Amino acid sequence: MHIWVTECAYGIIQNMKATSSSGRRRGRPPVKGITESQRKVLEEIRSFTNRKGFPPTVKDLSGLIKISPASVHEHISKLAVKGYLRREAHKARSLEVLAIPPIPSTQLVAIPVVGTVPAGRLLLAEQNIEGEILVEKSLVRSGTYFALKVKGESMLGAGIHSGDYVVVRQQPVAESGEIIVARVNDEATVKRLYVHDDHIELRPENSTFRSIRVDPGEDVFIAGKVVAIHQKEKE
Repeated sequence: MHIWVTECAYGIIQNMKATSSSGRRRGRPPVKGITESQRKVLEEIRSFTNRKGFPPTVKDLSGLIKISPASVHEHISKLAVKGYLRREAHKARSLEVLAIPPIPSTQLVAIPVVGTVPAGRLLLAEQNIEGEILVEKSLVRSGTYFALKVKGESMLGAGIHSGDYVVVRQQPVAESGEIIVARVNDEATVKRLYVHDDHIELRPENSTFRSIRVDPGEDVFIAGKVVAIHQKEKE
């Protein structure tokens, strides 16, 4: 079974909440076609809302997407006109994603699913492929990529839930602060990497979990950097 995934999760149409008494969504019908930047704004709004339980402000989006508040305002206005987004005037946290258009199949590429984290050994050989997911080509422009199904809730703060898939760029090094897949004592884990003077810290995004400290000489292997998340569908 193929699963679509985009940069902040997702590339699928959201279940629509706003309905009229006739069962149809209020407002104008969506206009087909959005830019890559507009899609990124929609996906970040939905990702933020799923993580926090409330929508982001323009300032939040500006910091997350690394664009100016004026550009965020422009994207929001165009998305509202096209029917993909709803907002209330003079209310900071009123953004609601009504739909995200599906990504054309010509813009997708298949990425192999090679296992589950954190349970079990991380085996990237071809014979260990369990399936595949479809990812936007813009996310995998160079390098080798694989996907893993997440087990556990240690990365909830980063929007990664048990049952989600993470898409990983295979690489042996990463920058401090990036989310990585690492193998420690022969088991794989997804954590945020922090490099200190005398040790490496693999930090969870959930206060109920402890960081993993890796001292010089200990067995640790960085399998790659997480570049995308696919959230499991709500039951």
